[in-house]
Amino acid sequence: MEQRMDLMANELGAKIAKRIYNVALAIQQSSLPQSIQDLVMLRASQINGCGFCVDYHTKDATAAGESAVRLHLVAAWRESTVFTEAEQAALALTEEGTRLADTHHGVSDDTWARVRKHYDDDQIVALVSVIAMINANNRLNVIVRNPGGSYQPGMFDGMAN
Repeated sequence: MEQRMDLMANELGAKIAKRIYNVALAIQQSSLPQSIQDLVMLRASQINGCGFCVDYHTKDATAAGESAVRLHLVAAWRESTVFTEAEQAALALTEEGTRLADTHHGVSDDTWARVRKHYDDDQIVALVSVIAMINANNRLNVIVRNPGGSYQPGMFDGMAN
């Protein structure tokens, strides 16, 4: 796969990436557990076929102490026993929020009720926001064919302003 464009090498692309990174920092600093954020970003990236983001979020989750078993089972979370009910609710919301065009109802009332059972309002805002932002990032990277494999944990830490 040949990368079409390096968005970070473009002045406007770098400016936009910095803004996106700052939104990600606000979400990261929320009360939504980082492990939930990592699982959500990995699952959306798998669905969207974003190699760069799968690489990024797998490596970040590993660096944060997430187990290889759980990371390997994210794509098959419904058929595994390693995720809590709260994690399953977040993963269900991620899938429905990522696959909006595949349904006529968007996010189901059942999934929303499951999320409400496990998360407070601030955590739900963070959860909905991380789903929206990872989908935006996936689209940017897939469109320009940013390949996976080169990410190193912490490589974007200097982007905050």
